[in-house]
Amino acid sequence: MSASKFVDREAPVQGAIVVHPDREGRAGARDPEARLEEAAGLALALDLEVRETLVATLRRLTPATLFGAGKVEEIAARVRAAEADVVIVDDALTPVQQRNLEKAWEAKVIDRTGLILEIFARRARTREGRLQVELARLTYERSRLVRTWTHLERQRGGFGVMGGPGETQIETDRRLIADKIGKLKRELEEVRRTRTLARSARRRIPFPAVALVGYTNAGKSTLFNRLTHAEVVAQDMLFATLDPTIRQLKLPDGRPAMLSDTVGFISDLPHELVEAFRATLEEVREADVVLHVRDIASHETREQAEDVRAVLGQLGIDMDERRILEVWNKADLLPADERDEVSRDARRAHPPAVVVSAVTGEGCEALLAAVAALVDEAPPVDVVTPPGEGAAIAWLYAHGRVIEREAGEDGGVRLSVSLTAQALGQFEQLYPQATVGGR
Repeated sequence: MSASKFVDREAPVQGAIVVHPDREGRAGARDPEARLEEAAGLALALDLEVRETLVATLRRLTPATLFGAGKVEEIAARVRAAEADVVIVDDALTPVQQRNLEKAWEAKVIDRTGLILEIFARRARTREGRLQVELARLTYERSRLVRTWTHLERQRGGFGVMGGPGETQIETDRRLIADKIGKLKRELEEVRRTRTLARSARRRIPFPAVALVGYTNAGKSTLFNRLTHAEVVAQDMLFATLDPTIRQLKLPDGRPAMLSDTVGFISDLPHELVEAFRATLEEVREADVVLHVRDIASHETREQAEDVRAVLGQLGIDMDERRILEVWNKADLLPADERDEVSRDARRAHPPAVVVSAVTGEGCEALLAAVAALVDEAPPVDVVTPPGEGAAIAWLYAHGRVIEREAGEDGGVRLSVSLTAQALGQFEQLYPQATVGGR
C-alpha cells in the first residue's frame, strides 16, 4: 500500500477539537499554550477545521484513558457541542487509551504521532519520501496490532474480540505488516544506494556543501528560495515541504556552493519518522557548513533550537560548532526596539549568528559572507602557474578564494588561494604542471 492510499484528499472538511494534556511536573515541559497552538497548526496542516482548543491539566495519568473520568466527560460534552468528527490529543496514546477515548467521545481520536505521520503521508512527493513515511506508518501501526490507523473519515474496526477468529485476524495483521515492512526496507535500501552514489558524485565536484536545518515553519524554504533563486514551496504552514532539495548557491566571490534544504523538525518528532528519515538527513552529516535557521520572532525560539539539536543528536549528527552558523530569521516581524537588541545578541552568540529576513532579503548578503568565511577556514596555499595557464587560474577563481595574485617576470602567476582539501586535490590532478606550496 502506498502512502497516498491511506489519505483521502477528496474527503469533506471535518471539524476537530485539539486537546493538549499538560502533565504537571514534566521535566523540560514547553509552555502549554504554545504547544496547544502548535498542535492546532498541525491540525490545520491536515485540512481539519479546528472548532475548539483546550489545555487539559493532568495531575496524574489514568492508564485506561490518560485523562481522569471527569475530564473525559467534559471533553465528550465539548465534542458533542462542537459536532466534532476528530479529537486531536497532543500526546502519545497507547492503543488501549486511543480505543477507550474513541468510545467515550464517539469520535475519531488521533494522537500526536498519528497526526504527524498523516501530515507527512500527505506531503511526501518523492519516491524515497513516500517509502520513508509508509515505513514509519507501518512501524507505528504494528504497535497497535490491528489496522487501527485508517482514513480520518472511517471508523476503526476489529477491537474487542481477543479469542477465536479474532486472534487469527491479529496474527494475519501482524504477518501482513511484517511482510510490508520487509519489502519497504528493501526498496528503501535500493533508493538509498542510489542517493549514496549521487552524493559520491557530488563529492567529486569541489564545491562546498551547505545544509539548512531548523524547526518546522522557521522559514528554511523561504530562505532557500531567496539564496538560490529557486521556487521551492514555501508557506506559513507546519511541514509545508518534506523532501530534500539541492540547488547551487553563489558565494560573494562568485564561487558556487551546493545548498540543501531538509525536512523541518518539531518537538517530540515520532521516533518512527526520525529513523525513517535518517538517510535523507545524511545531507546534513556530509555538509561543510550547517545553517541552523531559527524563527527569532517566536517566543519559543530557544526551546525550538534545543528540539532541533535533540533530533540531530538522535541521528548521530554531531553539531560541531566549528561548522554551525545560526541564522536568526524573521527579523522583519520583530518590533523596532527589539531588533537592535537581537542584533547585539547575535554578535555575541556562540556559535555565531546572523540576523536575516528571508522575506525582505535583509541580512542575506552578510549571511553569504559568513558562509564563505566558514568555508575558507583552511589556511591559504601558494600556487604558481606557468605562463599561458589561464585555465588553471580561472579554475582557482571558480573553486577557491584568491587572496593575493602576483605576476612573475617569466609570465607565470603566483596566487595565494584558500581551497578545501577536496578542491586542492582535484586541482593538482587537473593541472600537474602548476606548483602548489613548494610541491
